Amino acid sequence: MNQTALKAQLSAFMFLQYFIWGSWYASMGAYLAKTLQFSGQQIGLAYGAFAIGSMIAPFFVGLIADRYFASEKLLGFLGLVGGVILCAIPHADTFGTFYPLLILYCATFAPTLALGNSLSLHHLANAKQDFPRVKILSAVGWIAGGVTLSVMKGESSPVQFYLAGAISVVFGLFAFTLPHTPPKKVGANVSVGEVLGLDALALLKKPSFAIFIVCMFLICVPLYFYFVNMAVYLGQLEWPNAAARMTLAQVSDVVFLFLLPVMLWRFGYKLTIAIGIVAWAARYFLLSNSVGAPVEAQAALIFGAILLHGVCYDFLFIAGQLYVDDEANERMRGAAQGFIAFILWGVGAFVGTLLAGMVMSANKLDSAAGTVLHDWKTIWLIPAVGSCAVLAVFLIFFRDPPPKPGDVVESPKEESW
Repeated sequence: MNQTALKAQLSAFMFLQYFIWGSWYASMGAYLAKTLQFSGQQIGLAYGAFAIGSMIAPFFVGLIADRYFASEKLLGFLGLVGGVILCAIPHADTFGTFYPLLILYCATFAPTLALGNSLSLHHLANAKQDFPRVKILSAVGWIAGGVTLSVMKGESSPVQFYLAGAISVVFGLFAFTLPHTPPKKVGANVSVGEVLGLDALALLKKPSFAIFIVCMFLICVPLYFYFVNMAVYLGQLEWPNAAARMTLAQVSDVVFLFLLPVMLWRFGYKLTIAIGIVAWAARYFLLSNSVGAPVEAQAALIFGAILLHGVCYDFLFIAGQLYVDDEANERMRGAAQGFIAFILWGVGAFVGTLLAGMVMSANKLDSAAGTVLHDWKTIWLIPAVGSCAVLAVFLIFFRDPPPKPGDVVESPKEESW
């Protein structure tokens, strides 16, 4: 397959993969709060299901996929099974039945993220140049998922899971057409430490790297307040087409992804990541100030919080992954990326979503029969203050890595993005 056709195929794959995710993840909180009447703590646990899936994924990929199955066949299988589970989720109307099904689904979807990236990087001739371009279609897919759901008026209904399930089946069938990618470690003995990237623990001997890891874990606590609470907040405000409006976050993501290389070149890792943390604090202060504000001012503040997503995500997490890649040597590069992923989307996400749900439950207000209200100003102020605390620790203790021998200081070239 020529590279032009390959890039088009991988772009379509990314589009479908993130269409699935974008059609249920952001809106699930509204469905759980309004339709199933779950408590804030239960909603937090539900969002933590993806963290559990992310913690399972390294074992699945490292101990099974890399040793026994071709990547494209496993992706196809996971897509089809995931579609069936998604269509079964709407039939679970109690937390005791909903939660296990959601964990099961997340355990099938999370591995597709790592497998899809690995397959793409394996086949692209110039991965450094072409992978970011292919990856942009993931943001487009997320936007398409949210907009489609809003058109179907499905933010607070089980429609979102049927939509995601149908696209998951299409995704699974499409995955079988991807280039053949045989298992990389047939017959090899793979340790649990290698799977989790624990070989990268040696990097913690560097004080700045240790501070970076601690701060990335700590920022996950306030970070997930947005994902757990945002759809519930907009639902209580009775915002129309909330899922479509929230996809403006991904539009912002695309814009700032292009700006990220310029920021790193001009300001380095420390200032770029610090700006990402500042953006999270600003996002929550905007949301806090939106509570009780006049309608037009409230809308402006909420849209401002949504549009900060590109700075929040790209300048913090994408820049952080590049920092890890820069600090690790060739031998432990894969282990280092596995370790940071386990911290951010596994352990950090689980703790963050759990605490976000607990804070939502603790700030539930007495309300009229049949309605549930919350003290949103307090709910949004807590992660705002938490983000400021993490920022202070990061600025005081983190140091940019010194230039490496052979590094060339020059403006980033447009063609590399």
